Amino acid sequence: MARRRDIGGEDIPKAKITKESLKEALIIFKYLRPYRGTFVAGLVFITLSSGTIMAYPYLMKLLVDSAHGTAKEPFAFSPDTIALMLLGVLAVQMVFSFLRIYLFTYVGENAVADMREDIYKRMITMPMNFFAQRRVGELSSRITADVSQIQDAITGMLAEFLRGILTLVIGIGFIAWISIKMTAMMLAVVPVIVIVALVFGKFIRKMSRKAQDQLAESNTVVQETLQGISNVKAFSNEWYEVSRYHLNVRSLVDLSIRNGRFRGLFVSFMIASVFGAIVLVAWYGVGLMQQNLLSYGDLIAFVVYTVFVGGTMAGFAETFSQLQKTIGATQRVRELLREDVEDVTIEKSELLPEFKLQGNVSLQHVGFSYPSRKEINVIKDLTLNARSGQQIAIVGPSGAGKSTIVSLLLRYYEPDKGKILFDGKDASNIPLSQLRKQMALVPQDILLFGGTIFENIAYGQPDATEAQVIDAAKKANAHEFINRFPEGYKTVVGERGVKLSGGQRQRIAIARAILKDPVILLLDEATSSLDSESEALVQDALQNLMKNRTSFVIAHRLSTIRSADQILVLEDGYIKESGTHQELISIEDGLYRSMNKLQMFEE
Repeated sequence: MARRRDIGGEDIPKAKITKESLKEALIIFKYLRPYRGTFVAGLVFITLSSGTIMAYPYLMKLLVDSAHGTAKEPFAFSPDTIALMLLGVLAVQMVFSFLRIYLFTYVGENAVADMREDIYKRMITMPMNFFAQRRVGELSSRITADVSQIQDAITGMLAEFLRGILTLVIGIGFIAWISIKMTAMMLAVVPVIVIVALVFGKFIRKMSRKAQDQLAESNTVVQETLQGISNVKAFSNEWYEVSRYHLNVRSLVDLSIRNGRFRGLFVSFMIASVFGAIVLVAWYGVGLMQQNLLSYGDLIAFVVYTVFVGGTMAGFAETFSQLQKTIGATQRVRELLREDVEDVTIEKSELLPEFKLQGNVSLQHVGFSYPSRKEINVIKDLTLNARSGQQIAIVGPSGAGKSTIVSLLLRYYEPDKGKILFDGKDASNIPLSQLRKQMALVPQDILLFGGTIFENIAYGQPDATEAQVIDAAKKANAHEFINRFPEGYKTVVGERGVKLSGGQRQRIAIARAILKDPVILLLDEATSSLDSESEALVQDALQNLMKNRTSFVIAHRLSTIRSADQILVLEDGYIKESGTHQELISIEDGLYRSMNKLQMFEE
């Protein structure tokens, strides 16, 4: 599969045109079906528009023949009458062109909107393993670049292809009717010019792609340098980056100049070929006129029709390229639509009484390895029990499997062996949406959406009132700093919450969790990256959040979990130790005890 880079920098796939790939592309018509009446009307107006365009050269022939007195019955109209006919055809052509563009735009925009919604619904219900194996940029490209390519095919390429076919058929029919001898000569010359132009054009496009890739490489140097400017200056490597950029820019200049030479040759060839062909046709036509086998009007109409036919032939090359890209885009979209999804609801739904949890959680002999690393067992025969309202702390070295437990509880992944039970009920028997409605996660790396503080807190309960949001913020120790902003709760937090400090983002996330009022709370190292002052405020907010809830707390700082009802010490996927802080601290040569001593020493 070939690929080319579009203007926006996205890689658009080009697929070979085969019977199978064309069948793949029929996905387009699934989305056209609801608008088939409008689509057919658009096809009708394309036909009418093409027909009226092709009438111009013939009417011009009649006008010239009328002026020279060589018009033949029944088309021996006066020049004034023919001029009025031309104006009438122009008016009709305007109406037909407007309607075909409007109708195809209406169909295309609606069909593509439906497709985008389907892709987004599909994408947002994919399991976590799907996202772990794909880049966000790739997925974004499918809903933007790929679907836009399909949209162009519906609104533009398809219409132009049909117009081209009609123009070719009508044009060749008219020139054959005017003069079969000149038609034979034209068909012997024009296709040769078109084929040479296609080969030359393909080579030039290849050169242009190299120049675009080199430009992208130079832009990468700029992006990397500016993102890592502190490192550049710390190592005093400004000279090195300037040199690196200089080499890239000079390579781009060389490629562009070489490309310019070939483009100049190509344009010169096309001008010489096209006008040479016109001269040849005109010369041959004049000879026929001298033999009274052709009129002035016939010659003019023939030349114009020849230009139409030649231009249409050349345009099919671009249409073919667009068709390849469209097939490639539909293949990538079809791949996405075939992916397995989670069994979650995408409509707003209420918590059903039969699935309401009390907060008892049990993991029984659970084993797990990530789908992308099946050879590595992250969790090995893990068993734990948490009663409703208990605080369970999970500690251990990096890579021990702490965060994996959170992922399993949220059912981002299913265990390879063993069971996870909620109130004695197998997790697989609880609908995902019903389960996750009763759980809340406060991670270490907080992601805030780019809207306002109010919107970010209300994400925990989208239909919450202003009073409920403010109450949640107060419990999270966030109300005071929010009110210090000039716009208060309407303050825009910026992309990923960049306008807020780490501690502020954590308290917004805690307020979001408080507003959700979960039965089970999951805290994944929620205070590990904060300074002492921020940690104290966040820890106080977390204590408010954990009241009367089953809480699983993954902690790096052991001082924050000393009051936990049960502390589990993980190592290499196993629970090596468990108990309260006092019980674990009393174990001679225990892992928890050594971790605690090490942190006390560091402090």
